Amino acid sequence: MPEQAGPGPLKVRVLERVQETADAVSLVLDAELPYAPGQFLTLRIPGGAARCYSLASSPHTGEPMRITVKRVPGGRGSGWVCDTVAAGDELEVLAPAGTFTLGPGGLDGDLLLVAGGSGITPVLSLAKSALAAGRGRVALLYANRDPGSVIFRGELRGLAEEHPGRLAVVHWLESLQGLPTAGRLGALVAPYVGRDAWLCGPGPLMDAAESALRAAGAPGGRIHRERYFSLSGDVFAPAGLPAPVPPAGGGALAEVELDGSVHTVAWERGTPLLDVLLAAGVAAPYSCREGACSACCCRVVEGEVTMARNEVLDGQDLAEGYVLACQALPLTDRVRLSYG
Repeated sequence: MPEQAGPGPLKVRVLERVQETADAVSLVLDAELPYAPGQFLTLRIPGGAARCYSLASSPHTGEPMRITVKRVPGGRGSGWVCDTVAAGDELEVLAPAGTFTLGPGGLDGDLLLVAGGSGITPVLSLAKSALAAGRGRVALLYANRDPGSVIFRGELRGLAEEHPGRLAVVHWLESLQGLPTAGRLGALVAPYVGRDAWLCGPGPLMDAAESALRAAGAPGGRIHRERYFSLSGDVFAPAGLPAPVPPAGGGALAEVELDGSVHTVAWERGTPLLDVLLAAGVAAPYSCREGACSACCCRVVEGEVTMARNEVLDGQDLAEGYVLACQALPLTDRVRLSYG
């Protein structure tokens, strides 16, 4: 599992605004937050909303943190960032989160990266990290509509020149080559079936790339897809719960170890653990609060829980006792959990 993110909203200042393409903007941030390659930041959007944007920077290169946002037609968050945010502005964010990361030892292996459009953002973070801190080779297949849509064109060229023999970049332009179907991608991905593959972009592209890899013999366990999600509410808003009361009539007790301290709180059966902890004044980490990221992940040490929703933990995570606090509900009268 990735390392836990820190708790609560944070303030960061925009150092620089970079117009990457006609409809994509990068924000360079004055922030020193711990993060893993491929993770994202959750931004507070004016009017009571929040959006998640991937980090294009690498924690292994010494560069400042940078998020990149591509305009979505009618998009509330992307429109605000692309039209309004400027250098010197202060943003409210949650700590970096997400599971689209290489994990222990992943920096040293050979990688296949497949990106489409703004999906290049976390993929670039993975590539730069592997090249800077690892020893393996990186192959990147990057699909776009046309030459004007290619984000980070100059940076990718510079990385390839800086790391000859270790980074190979292949561009796919729909205006010239048509849609990237599984059949058309087969010959491009076949030489890399022995590598871990990381896919990020529009669903049809990821489907096509995964189908091409599987047809070429790549094991499913080595194919990793980024999961896009849109937050339905304002995750920065307080939980709005009353102060905890001793459990009665079906309530439970939760003993939670966090940052070296143990907190005992009443846990009503229908209330997610994260809401109970926040209402009790416990600075538990979180980001999406909708079961779609891993920022609130913790492990059940004793007792049993169920989850109302889970879009990020796999079978191995569940077998090891990991749960999402924002979706966890008690099944036993006493539950012990750890964020360690």
